[in-house]
Amino acid sequence: MEKHITTPLTENKIKDLKTGDFVYITGTIYTARDAAHKRMDETLDKNEELPVELKDNIIYYLGPSPAREGKVIGSTGPTTSSRMDKYTPRLLDRGLKGMIGKGKRSKEVIEAIKRNHAVYFAAIGGAGALLSKCIKEAKVLAYDDLGTEAIRELRVEELPVIVVIDSNGNNLYDEVLINKNK
Repeated sequence: MEKHITTPLTENKIKDLKTGDFVYITGTIYTARDAAHKRMDETLDKNEELPVELKDNIIYYLGPSPAREGKVIGSTGPTTSSRMDKYTPRLLDRGLKGMIGKGKRSKEVIEAIKRNHAVYFAAIGGAGALLSKCIKEAKVLAYDDLGTEAIRELRVEELPVIVVIDSNGNNLYDEVLINKNK
């Protein structure tokens, strides 16, 4: 099913999303990769405030390439999500509602998705140049010293993603394997 959603990503919007749904996201989302996740985790260990509000927000696992002249941002293909798995349950417990990346997630992340009524989306790897056309504004919010891994705020319009793990823990990757083996 095709759906269009606008951020913030509330539980009411998430409950109707099912694995395999094609979703077009409009609104504000944030970027963070490995180094930014590690730094956010260290910040939480010190009982300090994070540089971005997680509640009802989406993190896109990406480190964009440099923007070409006249462009808002460079290529914006997704990063392998499992690299953030050791940090993700903690962020979900703090209100994060959505993640965009590629690849499988750990059992701990899937349990945290269910516990927090969140959702995991996949973006198409290899289509970063096309995905960047959906990004209308981009600005660095924190950890500028991390370069492409800095946390960015993006304003997106109709960013195409697929629901891989819904708020009930249903997993598209598992469903595909089950159907393949029938």
